[in-house]
Order: sequence, then structure tokens, then C-alpha cells
Amino acid sequence: MNQEQGSIMIATLGGQPQLITFALDALLAQGETIREVIVLYLSAEGSRVNRALAKLTTEFINDSYAGRPCRLRPIPIRDGLARLPDIQNEDNANATWEMLRDLIVTLKNERHTLHVCVSGGRRMMALVMVSVALLHFSYRDKLWHIYTPDPFLAQAREGAIMHARPEDGVRLVQVPLAPLGQHFPALRELIQATPVNMKSQFGWLDETERQRCQIVVSQLTPRELEALKAFAAGRSPQAVADEMNIGLNTVNTYKKKIFELCRSTWPDQKTIRYYHLREWFGPFFEK
Repeated sequence: MNQEQGSIMIATLGGQPQLITFALDALLAQGETIREVIVLYLSAEGSRVNRALAKLTTEFINDSYAGRPCRLRPIPIRDGLARLPDIQNEDNANATWEMLRDLIVTLKNERHTLHVCVSGGRRMMALVMVSVALLHFSYRDKLWHIYTPDPFLAQAREGAIMHARPEDGVRLVQVPLAPLGQHFPALRELIQATPVNMKSQFGWLDETERQRCQIVVSQLTPRELEALKAFAAGRSPQAVADEMNIGLNTVNTYKKKIFELCRSTWPDQKTIRYYHLREWFGPFFEK
């Protein structure tokens, strides 16, 4: 996407909405054309994140910002259809990685240039975003930190000041990042599951695991099996729905049965996630 068409800014959000507007103002001052701001957040009802979102919303009226066309799109971090209030364990981290990967891949397939600011919200969100960026960014995409001097930060806290003046010392700092996926495209294909669950990418599956996979597969209808193969290939629920030309509710029905069968077949596994389907069934269907 060229500059006339505009770029997309993505930002992680905690309780400090001014970090979003500080970063956006700085990008606009550099001559960037930002057509959309995607805000990623972890929240529960009544949290300060929701108050920050409400504050941010007042800055974007009728899909415009400071007189320029620019849409605000808040996106909660989810595990499947469930919102994550926080990243508390590895399952939460894996679900966050999957969601951010799918978002970035979708935007890059649409040929957007990305400006990603990772100053707000939980540090874990920023770390996961950096991991995704290493694989899927191009050299046109930028990763940013917004620097705010401590005295001014105290004054602006929780949106008390939403726009900084030049003398306030707020500035963007580009995070050095080598986009490995740009140089080694095979990495993107290799790491389709979350990085901590790469066993399936190398086809490692012992006979016991194969037998368990066969038990599940033998109890599925042809359409349920088609959905499982799509999940095993790394598809998101929406991608499975689009690929199979069915509704998301039908996909969720298939997923529910698949997960129930997996729970009974892998009784020691307390929770079943999408990455488990890739880990277990990816090599099984490649046999």
C-alpha cells in the first residue's frame, strides 16, 4: 500500500490512552498517512482499559481524527471466541501469539504498511508482537516505542493530557528489528504453530500419538474431518468457515465435538487449544 492510500497503525493499550494519540500525532507529524488505528487490549468489564477506550473514542469522530480520515478499531485479545482478561500462563500467551499472527498476516496479505507501537498495556503483549513481527514484517513496516519524559508522563497519566506539545519532549523511537521472515520465507511456513509448540512442524509423532489421532478421526463425519484438517493446517475459525463455505456457528459446533473427543483421548491434557490440533494432527495428516 503506498502512502497516498495510507498505512495502518497498531498499538497495544493498557490504561494510558494518551500513548495512542501521542504516537499517532508523531506519525502524522512525520508525514505518514494513517487511515486506521487498531488498538489491541486485554480487559475485563469495568477495567481501566475500558475507560481508556472510552477516552480514545472521543478523539475519533465519524471515522476521522484531527480533521483527517482515520478509523479507530479496538480489538480485544481473544482465545477462540473468549476474551482474555490477562496473559497469565503459556496457554494465554500461545492464544495471543496465534491471534496477533493471524491479524498481521491478514493485513500483510492486503498489502498494508504497518506502524506498530508497543508502549501500552502488558509487557507480554509487546513481547508477543515482537515475536510475530520478526516473522511477518517487511522492511517497510516499523516497530515503535513512544518515549515520554517522566515529569510530563505524570501530568498526562490516564488521559489527563491527550496531545503533547513539541516542548513536552514526547517522541517516537524506532525499535531495531531484522524481519527474518523477509530474508528466510521458509521460516513462515515452518512456524505455523506457536513457537513453543513446533513438534508438528518437524513431523514428530510417535505411534501412540498416531493411534490417538486415529481414534478421534474415526468418530468424525466427513465435514467435521474437513474442519479438523483445516485446524491442523493452522486455519483460524473464520478462515475455516470461509474455506468450507459455512457459518462460524457451524465451525464452532464442529470444534466443540473435536475438542470433546480430544479431551477423552488425551485425558492428561487439562485444556485443549487450537495449537494442540496442529501439534497432534498436523503430522498425522501428512503421513
